[in-house]
Amino acid sequence: MTTEIEALVQRGYTADKDAYLRRLKRIEGQVRGIARMVDEDKYCIDILTQVAAINKALHAVSIGLLEEHIAHCVVGAAHESTQSGDSAAVDAKVKEATDAISRLLR
Repeated sequence: MTTEIEALVQRGYTADKDAYLRRLKRIEGQVRGIARMVDEDKYCIDILTQVAAINKALHAVSIGLLEEHIAHCVVGAAHESTQSGDSAAVDAKVKEATDAISRLLR
């Protein structure tokens, strides 16, 4: 039953899902390229430059997903909270966002 309900839930990033997948596949290709560079004994600074590029790309994905979470999930919970008078849902979503930000900053 839970999987049926989860299948009906639209995530905040759903509208941009294809763009996220393209970006992640590009990052995956970059990681394979770094592995190839290491295997071929390329210059360490060149490898570090590629690692930095991947970190920046992953950071962009993370920020995008976080923005989508806030715009969709947190705002949705706030709307529900306004209608129901119960702030528990919005509190939970804000905590999720805060925890995610905390993980990103580590």
